Amino acid sequence: MKIAQIAPLAERCPPSLYGGTERIVSYLTEELVRQGHEVTLFASGDSVTGAELVPCCDMALRLDADVGDHLPYYVMMLDRVMAAAARFDVLHFHIDMLQCPLLRRLPVRALTTLHGRLDLPELQPFYAHFPQFPLVSVSDAQRAPMPPVNWVGTVHHGIPATLLDYCASPAGDYLAFLGRISPEKRPDHAIEVAARAGLPLKMAAKVDRVDRTYWQEVIRPLVAAHAEVEYIGEIDESAKSAFLGNARALLFPIAWPEPFGLVMIEAMACGTPVIAFDCGSVPEVIEPGLSGYIVHSVDEAVAAVASVATLPRAGVRAAFDARFTAARMARDYVRIYQGLPHPGDAGQAHGEADGMALA
Repeated sequence: MKIAQIAPLAERCPPSLYGGTERIVSYLTEELVRQGHEVTLFASGDSVTGAELVPCCDMALRLDADVGDHLPYYVMMLDRVMAAAARFDVLHFHIDMLQCPLLRRLPVRALTTLHGRLDLPELQPFYAHFPQFPLVSVSDAQRAPMPPVNWVGTVHHGIPATLLDYCASPAGDYLAFLGRISPEKRPDHAIEVAARAGLPLKMAAKVDRVDRTYWQEVIRPLVAAHAEVEYIGEIDESAKSAFLGNARALLFPIAWPEPFGLVMIEAMACGTPVIAFDCGSVPEVIEPGLSGYIVHSVDEAVAAVASVATLPRAGVRAAFDARFTAARMARDYVRIYQGLPHPGDAGQAHGEADGMALA
């Protein structure tokens, strides 16, 4: 198939540091190329890909100090997509909503994967206004707040099977926290769990501008107050295997409707079990007693720290191999691409009534 992947521009594909959506777009793009499809990637100019790259800005916008407003670059990108649309069998958007007013005019099949949280109040009237366009969720839980729309599948994220190294015998005995320092990620709970369990905590996390006050006033003092807590900052892909693989467990103490939680399957790929709070997608990702434990409180998380050491790490990695590789993700998307109606077909708004649910 001739496939266009339209990526966000905040980060390159793949990101040099933090960046969930662009990372998944990269993994999907490269796996589709590997499986023999002809893929074009609309993304930032510093992206690295085996597909044909259409650069839509010079570099990742988050890292470009000269860019204050991202919107003009997205408008220019959509203009490039529209100009080339007839070349493709399918257009796959990963940019939420800006393309929706244009979809009626596109001459090819198109779908949008929604990567973010969908419980924001302004999204209800928006998607009620555009209910007909094919959408993919990254977890079933992600869908809960949405009005009736044209869901054509759920596709759980996947990462390349060889991306991260499996670690059968971790060199450290610490707990890991990887992601963002933000209230909804509850790094304060991670610190409390580690302190009460009597284990060191290593925190590899970015601090976005919007969360600087939370970092300065809440988390940084907690880090300073606990000698066994080490804040590392952002790490790149090359550091993840050692960081995750040498941990006893990954702590995922979220308190928000996490759409997926990529770090969970990254830990699983390393053989590291996950202790996750029961929010959002967690029950769809973690298999209790196999790849980790699902908990409902700090007390339960502390108790799980002792139990998690008994889980066979080979079983954690096997759970990853069975469910969360990029190869599986790409196959799921190709099945959805092939089932999409062509523009103007009578079944344009068929959705999952036709059995297009994937996991």
